[in-house]
Amino acid sequence: MLLGHICYGQLASIRKIQQQLPFIHDSLRYVDALNRLGTLLYEKNVDSTFYYTVKARAIADRLQYTKGKADAANNLGILYDMKGNLQLSLRYYNDAYNIYSTMHDTSNVVQIIMNIASVYQELGKNPKAVNSYKTAISIGKKLSRDSIMSLVLYNYVLMYPDSIHKDSIPVYIDRARQIASKYNDKRVLLAIDQLTAEYYIKNGQRDKGVALLQQTVANVIKSDLYYLSLDMLIDLGNFYAATDSAKAIGYYSQGLQITKEKGFKIYTEIINKKIYDFYLAKKDNAMAFHYSQQLLILHDEQEQTDNASGIDYIEYALKDQQLSSARTQSKYQQNLLILVILLFVMTIVIIVILWRNWKKSGRTAEALRLQFKQSESTTEALEVMNNNYARLIKIVAHDLRNPIGAINTISSMIQPGDLLNADTQELISLVKISSKNCLELINELLETDFDPQQNLKKENIDLDELLTQCIHLLSFRAKDKDQQLNLAGSAEGSIIQGDREKLWRVINNLVINAIKFSPEGCEINIQVSQSNSGIIISVTDTGIGIPVEIQSKIFDPFTAARRKGTGGEQPFGLGLYISKQIIEAHNGKIWFTSDDGRGTTFYLELPKAGITS
Repeated sequence: MLLGHICYGQLASIRKIQQQLPFIHDSLRYVDALNRLGTLLYEKNVDSTFYYTVKARAIADRLQYTKGKADAANNLGILYDMKGNLQLSLRYYNDAYNIYSTMHDTSNVVQIIMNIASVYQELGKNPKAVNSYKTAISIGKKLSRDSIMSLVLYNYVLMYPDSIHKDSIPVYIDRARQIASKYNDKRVLLAIDQLTAEYYIKNGQRDKGVALLQQTVANVIKSDLYYLSLDMLIDLGNFYAATDSAKAIGYYSQGLQITKEKGFKIYTEIINKKIYDFYLAKKDNAMAFHYSQQLLILHDEQEQTDNASGIDYIEYALKDQQLSSARTQSKYQQNLLILVILLFVMTIVIIVILWRNWKKSGRTAEALRLQFKQSESTTEALEVMNNNYARLIKIVAHDLRNPIGAINTISSMIQPGDLLNADTQELISLVKISSKNCLELINELLETDFDPQQNLKKENIDLDELLTQCIHLLSFRAKDKDQQLNLAGSAEGSIIQGDREKLWRVINNLVINAIKFSPEGCEINIQVSQSNSGIIISVTDTGIGIPVEIQSKIFDPFTAARRKGTGGEQPFGLGLYISKQIIEAHNGKIWFTSDDGRGTTFYLELPKAGITS
């Protein structure tokens, strides 16, 4: 398996960068050089990788150099991966991924996703590993400089050939070889030779595949690419395990020797386990026991190696986490300090503004006193005017009560008899009822102070009977304009609780308005229907409608939205206001729809007896 950051591990390149370091004065270039050294050295000396990476990271943090921090985090991920601490490896890979994503560095994002996939594979989380490889390949297709893709394709085919269709494997290998050849990437080309050899072996060309694999191992070790050689040595050992024990153990032992010399802990455990399984299968209990002991003491040996190098990787990770928390806390404290300073400055500014206002208030106090005195006079005048207006309304209502009372009295004195025909008797009855209703309306007007709260005298009301009576009374008024009142629908069997006289007044107001604002010869439809919540009454006319600009004022008392009727009828501006108060006092609703110039429909909804809103 090849980890991210393509490098050739050449001693000459390492020495060249080390010689250049003292002469690099640009801080950002210096960080890049340190990270590059850490990358080149991981196959030769992991401790050196750690030294240069930590140094680069410290400078990058101080300079807030984003790319330097991302490269250092990637190197730390590789280091902890090789040391076997996979959770720490994932942590640093994730840090690098987040930074590269913020930088929109797609090439390095692909590389990090591939490295994360390798850690998932080592953790045994194969579905996550396969998905990560597929994600890396999908993103990599959009790269203009796609050198990293040879490495991604190589690792995917190496680790998960079974997840790739058999016929597609040669395509992946050829594509990886083309990319590596384009960028003259000798390291990846050698790794692809390994894939080619394994493909030959699996597809019946055994001798050709083994020969190519042996030659590739020799070339890799000759190029000091020890980490890359380990998978190849394991493959050769696996190949000869069933036919030639000596060769199998030879390849396993060669790989084990490399892991011990280079400190590749993951592969040390893998190869020890391979040899243990080999001897166990051969029933060589003595050798199997020996390698089981090697597995048990492997962690102790690694700890001794860490102590010998003077580097405690776990302690660094813990201190790094503590430092990160301290930085977060420091940033929070810094922000808090800035906030306190801002509040202090704002306080000073406010004090200055208040002082200046106080100074101005001395100059404006007299003007305010005069204005207050003038407003008191205006208020008193308005109160007098309002009282006079209310008194005038009551005087008019009082003066109307006498003639209407006389009409009611005279109509009551006329007794039905044979001298009067049926039509005349009906007219006298209507005059009596209408004058009575007018007297009650005048009396209530005298008693009211336009309080929206209504004192209701509730009783059970048959709505059909109330509507029929009201429509019948108003039909004579409609005939004056040659109009027709139509009552449709029925609330049969539905009883409502309410004040009969006040509800009669609401219906009377709506129908009279329909008559008033409709042209001669038209029809006015009164519709009754039932809903889940009660009974709905609608009054529809084909009159002049209500313009949009005055619709919001239509229920206001003495509204400015008053208009004359089609026959010159005078409006008073109280009917709809009083109607709304009455309906809402009955826990009902009143609303309307209107099309200017085409007509209006008013709706009432009243709860049935026993139903409350």
